[in-house]
Amino acid sequence: MSPKNVIFKKVCKDKSVGVYMGKRDFVDRVDSVEPLDGVILVDPEALQGRKVFVTLSCTFRYGRDDMDVMGIAFRRELYLATRQVYPPLQDREKGIHTRVQAKLLRKLGNNSYPFFFEFPDNLPCSVALQPAPSDVGKQCAVEFEIKAFSAESQDAKVRKRSTVKLMLRKVQYAPEGEGIAPSVETTRDFVMSDKPLHVKASLDKEVYYHGEPIKVHVSVTNNSSKNIKNIILSVDQIANVVLYSNDSYAKCVDIEDSGDSVSPGATLQKVYTMLPLLANNRERRGIALDGKLKHEDTNLASSSIVKDGVLKEVLGIMVSYRVMVKLIVGGMMGSRNVCSAFTLQRGRSGSSLQTDARQTRHSEGE
Repeated sequence: MSPKNVIFKKVCKDKSVGVYMGKRDFVDRVDSVEPLDGVILVDPEALQGRKVFVTLSCTFRYGRDDMDVMGIAFRRELYLATRQVYPPLQDREKGIHTRVQAKLLRKLGNNSYPFFFEFPDNLPCSVALQPAPSDVGKQCAVEFEIKAFSAESQDAKVRKRSTVKLMLRKVQYAPEGEGIAPSVETTRDFVMSDKPLHVKASLDKEVYYHGEPIKVHVSVTNNSSKNIKNIILSVDQIANVVLYSNDSYAKCVDIEDSGDSVSPGATLQKVYTMLPLLANNRERRGIALDGKLKHEDTNLASSSIVKDGVLKEVLGIMVSYRVMVKLIVGGMMGSRNVCSAFTLQRGRSGSSLQTDARQTRHSEGE
């Protein structure tokens, strides 16, 4: 989140309009979203009679601007709201909603005016697919932006010199709650073996916060005649681009190749620690991130929480996580896999990595 007591300021090139905001991160708590407020500073002489407007927009971008084909842009506007700030349509004091606004208005003087927006409930949170180091231009992302501009009217042509834009970020806060610690079990029978292989995996709790280690409890009871050659654990991120194609991208964001083996007739009980971090995935193209702001770091993307009555298609990019435990089983015809997986949810900013408690079975070969 943005540090306290920091004011974000940006002024257009002709100095006619400037934007001042106390923060650029806004938390979605599922049942409510923090409102957006700030102050616009105008120069009446530079305006030369033009009006000043401020807009809040949410855009899904799935291609660079220079990839436009036949005038069709690779972007879709999900939301747009506009307010006239100058000349003011109401008394300036009635437009003050926060103490930060009041302090800014006192400091900036009589040519400053407040603005205020509320986020609709059906908008997605900020998500961006990380580009490769060699990629240029805008990445595939859901972006929020405040734009202030001066013009003769709201629909008149806007000059770039009279426009100022400030990127924002809407972040997901996973609701706190004591859920059942998830677990998953699978039993595998093999040809030429009288008894089965049993695997159980579980977590300590349902919710994990960013940067908090995930302890995975694994129990293997190998009553079969097969030799377990290795146990591999991974945390996978699944990003579904649901707005226009429903493409799905699965990326491993943390892996543990334990090298542990379990002989026929033996058992294993062990706790493995996983820690998925962006710091270990910065060069990987296609990793979903919480929206990136200039000069600020971010995290792996929060899991998408779909609110009641909201269509998944308007969320742009949906993100989920899973923890997979894979056993490499030796045999006469080569190695085979036995897998157990958790489906997870991950949040941001005092938010969480949260398990869904669903069970998934997966195995390959005999």
